[in-house]
Amino acid sequence: MTQACTSPLAFAEAEQRGVYRAIAERRDMRHFSGGQVPPEQLQRLLLAAHHAPSVGFMQPWRFIRITDRAMRLRLHALVEHERQCTADALGERRDEFMRLKVEGLLDCAELLAVVLADGRERHVFGRRTMPQMDLASTACAIQNLWLAARAEGLGMGWVSVFDPGELGRALALPDGADPVALLCLGPVTAFYDQPMLQQLDWAHRQALPGLVFDNVWGMPSALFGTTSESG
Repeated sequence: MTQACTSPLAFAEAEQRGVYRAIAERRDMRHFSGGQVPPEQLQRLLLAAHHAPSVGFMQPWRFIRITDRAMRLRLHALVEHERQCTADALGERRDEFMRLKVEGLLDCAELLAVVLADGRERHVFGRRTMPQMDLASTACAIQNLWLAARAEGLGMGWVSVFDPGELGRALALPDGADPVALLCLGPVTAFYDQPMLQQLDWAHRQALPGLVFDNVWGMPSALFGTTSESG
């Protein structure tokens, strides 16, 4: 069996297992059990998000914590409207989609809106030819928060079923700021054994070897050769 290359900078083995476990067991949650997220815990999770990498160190993420019940209801109505529109656009899968639970806005302990900050055009480093790197950086922040939440036993769900313009107006965003996500966060009774959409046979995770190429597009990678040294 091939031995792993061990770096003197590596975490201890148990710590490594914890990182990989959080990645493997992270789930996009839709079912929440109410409860609360203590302020110090929420601060800790947001700090994990804030430690995400960002192109040119632009840190384009902004978080809006939704604490007003009336605002939650307003955002829920926006999501429900788009859910209906999405269902209509799916054609023959409409009824199947309508049976899916796509959000937990009214049930989660905390609701966070994630927004790309205004003034991002100032950041040229890393964005001159790829302006979407602001979105990529913000996605990294969301993933950090997600993994930290899973490690602490909290569920999180990323909701993107909304009209960005309508959500921006509801949140009173300045010109140039763009909403990316509504994050439902809080205690859950259990985590899904598999990703929910896979569990419900909506879609399935693709096999990794078909997504990794060597040198040019479409060239199967030798990394996943048919031979094995493990016996």
